[in-house]
Amino acid sequence: MKSINQLYKVRMALLGARRWWLAVRHGVSMHSTSSISLSGRVISGGRNSIVVGRDTLIAFKTLLIARDQAGVTRPIHIGDRCFIGGGSTVMPGVRIGDGTIIGSGSVVFDDIPPRCIAAGNPARVIRHDVEVGRRGLLKGTENWPDEML
Repeated sequence: MKSINQLYKVRMALLGARRWWLAVRHGVSMHSTSSISLSGRVISGGRNSIVVGRDTLIAFKTLLIARDQAGVTRPIHIGDRCFIGGGSTVMPGVRIGDGTIIGSGSVVFDDIPPRCIAAGNPARVIRHDVEVGRRGLLKGTENWPDEML
C-alpha cells in the first residue's frame, strides 16, 4: 500500500517555491525553516511589511493583512516557533511573540505576548507560559516526524 508520505519531497518543493514567491512578489520576509500553507493569503504593503520568524507554521486559509483601509502599511511581525491556526486572520500592525499559538479561526487585532495561547474573535490570551518546540508544537509533541508537519 502506498503512503501519502511519498509526496513529501514534492510538498517541500512547493512550499519552498511559495516562500520564494511571497518574498519576490509581496516582500514577505520569511525564515527558511518557516512555512505558510499553499492556501494562505497575504496582503502586504511592500518589502518587509510581513516578517515571519524561524520554525513557524502558518496553517491553511490564513490571512495576513499588513495594509489598513486607508492604504497605510502597518507591519506584521510573527515570532519564532509560532503556530497560526487555520482560518485565522492577523490584522495590520500586530506583533505575535515567540512561542505563541493562535487558535483556528481567530482574528488577531492586538499584540500577543510570547509563550501563550490565544484564540477567539477578537483573539484573547487563554493560557500563559506555554512551552513549545518547532512549529509551535506543545512540549511533548515536538518529536513528530517531519512528514506529519
